[in-house]
Amino acid sequence: LGETGSGKDVFAKAVHGAGPRRNKPFVAVNCASIPESLIESELFGYRPGAFTGASREGSRGKIVQADGGTLFLDEIGDMPTHLQARLLRVLEEREVIPLGGETPTKVDIHLISATHQDLKQQVRDGRFREDLYYRLHGVNLTMPPLREREDRLTLILRLLDDEAGGTGRVAIEPEAMAALDAYEWPDNIRQLRNLLRMLIGLCENDLIRVNDLPPELF
Repeated sequence: LGETGSGKDVFAKAVHGAGPRRNKPFVAVNCASIPESLIESELFGYRPGAFTGASREGSRGKIVQADGGTLFLDEIGDMPTHLQARLLRVLEEREVIPLGGETPTKVDIHLISATHQDLKQQVRDGRFREDLYYRLHGVNLTMPPLREREDRLTLILRLLDDEAGGTGRVAIEPEAMAALDAYEWPDNIRQLRNLLRMLIGLCENDLIRVNDLPPELF
């Protein structure tokens, strides 16, 4: 759980990389960015000719691609209700039936899901299946927003060094650092990283000064 841009996808990759499946596929699907008409075929795959415009070769789908590894479903709270039932069946039966197909394919996946929404409220509102909610609800972790992180100053310096290529060549004057630390960061780490990338490109003599910062920080 966590706000948009708080690093849920980065954390999911870290979990995968630290586990016994690290040498197997890590397949990420953003349920909010795929059109509702395509997410079913994207997740479950399809047989040749399953629908108009389908590839003649068919598609394995993201779930089968993740076999043996980790499937990361980002923004699962935006998954259409009718697909939630199909996902629940996959999790219970550990098999996938592609669109236009009849023969199930066995899968072995480690599932990590993420959302910025209140799934309990969505269950009460009838927008998220209660049985799927409890099937997903194993270990529940919350990623804090950037404005609440106690390591914010360390994180700013770490991301600055990452964006500068790990050279340590770019510095931030104290006044600029204080402004970065005091800002609310509505889009969290994603916004911070994008801003640092811009500042590195625009600053003079490898020093980010307070005058280099955009007006919205103030």
